[in-house]
Amino acid sequence: MMGLLVLKERLKGFYARFDIYVNPLIKFIFSCMAFFLMNGNIGFSSKLTEPFVPLVLALLCSFLPYGAISFLASGFMLIHLSGISIEITLVMAIFIVVVGLLYYGFQPGDSYLLVLTPIFFLLKIPYAIPLIVGLSGSVISVIPVSCGVFIYYTLLYVKQNAGVLTNDMSVDEVQKFMQIMNSLLGNKQMLLMVGAFALALVVVVIVKNLSVDYSWMIAIIAGTITQLGVIFIGDIALDVSVSVIGLLLGMLASILISVIYTFFVFAVDYSRTEYVQFEDDDYYYYVKAVPKLTVSTPDVKVQKINATKLQRPQR
Repeated sequence: MMGLLVLKERLKGFYARFDIYVNPLIKFIFSCMAFFLMNGNIGFSSKLTEPFVPLVLALLCSFLPYGAISFLASGFMLIHLSGISIEITLVMAIFIVVVGLLYYGFQPGDSYLLVLTPIFFLLKIPYAIPLIVGLSGSVISVIPVSCGVFIYYTLLYVKQNAGVLTNDMSVDEVQKFMQIMNSLLGNKQMLLMVGAFALALVVVVIVKNLSVDYSWMIAIIAGTITQLGVIFIGDIALDVSVSVIGLLLGMLASILISVIYTFFVFAVDYSRTEYVQFEDDDYYYYVKAVPKLTVSTPDVKVQKINATKLQRPQR
């Protein structure tokens, strides 16, 4: 435990010294994952699948805010979709514009969740999203997370129906557009995941704000149980097929990731909890103060001593 705390303090010190380099590197890795995963799953535009294109775009994104990265990733996705169906491209373009106008014009700080949520789905650990976002965000974060789920299932629909979307030339464009909308909005598995993620995120936000010891750990457990409960109920009520083994493995991995995140961000020492009471002219205040768990990193200095050989006097 002490070793992990020392590692945490060293990482914090390293980030404080080199954040000007670390932040662009994180954005570069984040953008690379997004572009390469899109190329691997919906790579319908041959020009964008060239290896240097995602690298150049990711390098550009490393100097941009996350809102601009999300906008660039959306354009990248729309170009790919335009290579298979104009109708599905129009659906996604309208969705992105509506989300941008209704939400990101007021709170753009969570825009990275539009990209991060599909990435976690592709990495088979999507259940970590409501846990981590709930621990560090607010209830309004339900909106970008739900939108990210919609984007993932739209891309999955395109990948699974690429042949039909490309070759269905006999159907009228308006009718084809309505068929796509009905297929997307009637996707029971997508609706189930949106409901599970939204409810779990709200539960995590509520529990982590409670004035109880280990509230963050309790929030992780409560959020996990909520996701499992909603998914199992939906499996029965909506007749949605869910892989139990994949679900449990994904949940275990998500819990592990959330616990690690909690340790490095929210670790506190409950043994030194203090309760403070004071008042002013209008209110009485009862404050619970829990100090953060920190240790001093060992300052190890190695001093090199050059021993001088002394010659013995000859007799």
